[in-house]
Amino acid sequence: MRILVTGGAGFIGSHLCERLLNEGNEVICLDNFFTGRKANVAHLFDNRRFELVRHDVTEPILLEVDQIYNLACPASPIHYQFNPVKTVKTSVMGMINMLGMAKRVKARILQASTSEVYGDPLIHPQTEEYWGNVNPIGPRSCYDEGKRVAETLMMDYHRQNDVDTRIVRIFNTYGERMMEDDGRVVSNFVVQALRGEPLTIYGDGSQTRSFCYASDLVDGIIRLMNTEAEGIHLPVNIGNPGEFTMNELADEVGKATGKQIEIKHLPLPQDDPKQRKPNIERAQKLLGWEPKVPLAEGLKKTVEYFRASIGNSASA
Repeated sequence: MRILVTGGAGFIGSHLCERLLNEGNEVICLDNFFTGRKANVAHLFDNRRFELVRHDVTEPILLEVDQIYNLACPASPIHYQFNPVKTVKTSVMGMINMLGMAKRVKARILQASTSEVYGDPLIHPQTEEYWGNVNPIGPRSCYDEGKRVAETLMMDYHRQNDVDTRIVRIFNTYGERMMEDDGRVVSNFVVQALRGEPLTIYGDGSQTRSFCYASDLVDGIIRLMNTEAEGIHLPVNIGNPGEFTMNELADEVGKATGKQIEIKHLPLPQDDPKQRKPNIERAQKLLGWEPKVPLAEGLKKTVEYFRASIGNSASA
């Protein structure tokens, strides 16, 4: 198939492009390089079935494709809060542009949504039926609400125009090709540990997250895109239901890096969720999917990547 991946030079997008090429597809990787990096896909340049296009999804584009994976949007607070208006535009106008293309060329489209649509959840673990507890006017709402509107657009294009849609709600994901200054907790902890710095924990460290390794996530996304089933157009959680406090994660990073860990506590950011854990029963039932890589194993690979990427000074 001929497949478009928007945000394809990003952390998750680059892993997705690689996997789709390995399965024999033609892949168009579209990215504006705000958080994506050419280095993430440079090893794919020699593949004749791979094409890289510098483009911003907020501007219209017409391509003839069979499938569209819409991953374009900065996903860490540091980046999506840098220009909150642009973040909303990317989620909403980008979604409209991609859905318009899908409608015109009759492509199937998958939207990379997020567990952030659940906000600071009042039910635990989170099922897809939960409507969420999101602050619509807070500093994180440019991302949370942008993704919620994108889901609305997906469902409306499906109902009104019969566009073949898929929505994946992605929970915390980690692995190779995360950015050092990403601001997400796994990359923060690993980089700080390798540099011999104290690990920054916001609040008392009792807040929880569930961490899914990149290869598991990509497997779930591809299964969702290519599954035919009743209810497949409804959102599907993809994440690892293993739940860890930030203090437990710090201990795991200490083991993976072989470093003595010190902790520095800072105040908890506004609207930071206290608990985050996916209910993955829908993914198990519809896709036959569940994560395979345990946190200790995934962290080991992630540490190796960062050890190489931040240079010999980190490993000294």
